[in-house]
Amino acid sequence: MARKAAAPAQQTQGELTNEQLNAIDRAVGGQVRMRRILLGLSQEAVSKVLGLTFQQLQKYEHGTNRISGSRLYQLSLILHCPVSFFFETIDVKGAAEAAQATYEAAAEADEVPADLMKKRKTVELVRAFYAIEDEKARTAALGLLKSISKASA
Repeated sequence: MARKAAAPAQQTQGELTNEQLNAIDRAVGGQVRMRRILLGLSQEAVSKVLGLTFQQLQKYEHGTNRISGSRLYQLSLILHCPVSFFFETIDVKGAAEAAQATYEAAAEADEVPADLMKKRKTVELVRAFYAIEDEKARTAALGLLKSISKASA
C-alpha cells in the first residue's frame, strides 16, 4: 500500500520561520546602526549607556544577536526615535523574501545599490546635507554634487 506524502505544514498567523526571524533581526539591527550613525554617535558611546561592550552592540547591529524588547525601548530613548522606527523596513505579512525582493527591485529601478544606506559615507553625506539650514545653499550643494557626478561618469 502506497503512503501519502505528508501535506506541507501551513504557517499559522504570527508563526515565523527561523529565516524570517533572522531577517527581522538583521533589519532591526540595520535600523539601529543607521540611526546611531545619523546622530553621529559611536558604538562605544551607545554601548556605554546601554551597559554593554561595543562588540555586543556590533552583534545587535549586524543581527547576529536578537535585541530584547526592553533593550529596544532603551535604544529608542538613546537614539531619540519611537520603537516602531526599528521595524519600518519589515513586511512580515509578505514574508521576509517578498520584502527583500521589493527592496532590491526598487534599488535596481533607481540604479542604486541595495546596501547604499548601510554605508557610513552615505549616512554621513545625508546628515551633512540636512545640516545645511539654508534651503538655497542646500539646493546649490545638491546641484554641485550632481554636476560632479555627471562629469566623472
